[in-house]
Amino acid sequence: MPQPGQQPVYYRSYQFSVEIDGIINARFQEVGGIDATIDVTEYREGGDSLGMRKFPGPTKHSNLSFKRGFTDDLRIYTWFEDVMTGRTEKIRKNISVLQIDMAGKEVFRWNLFQAFPVKYTAPAFNAKGNELAIETLEVAYERLERS
Repeated sequence: MPQPGQQPVYYRSYQFSVEIDGIINARFQEVGGIDATIDVTEYREGGDSLGMRKFPGPTKHSNLSFKRGFTDDLRIYTWFEDVMTGRTEKIRKNISVLQIDMAGKEVFRWNLFQAFPVKYTAPAFNAKGNELAIETLEVAYERLERS
């Protein structure tokens, strides 16, 4: 935390790493969807003519999206296939997205708990292009913490 009068340190969005169940250095081009929204529950008390009371309700999270260059590493697709075919034993994994500083050291992390894949997108192919083939995996998760 910066001291009064000091500028905060800003981090670059391209300096990150992903761990899936402790597997370090899962390589991804892009990660998105780390968010939390708290629903508002409204309640009107009897005799209160000024309006509704508002209370925090349940928390919801968007799905997390991973994009990476298409390789012969089948671990991501196999994880999705396990869910798709009903092999649901041990499909939930904990994921950490790490912010890294210019020296390559971890600054902080977002921990996402009880994640499982919900969508897989194979690369789009185009004989006229020269772009890298990208595959996408989308996962749902239950809880988020930043440490």
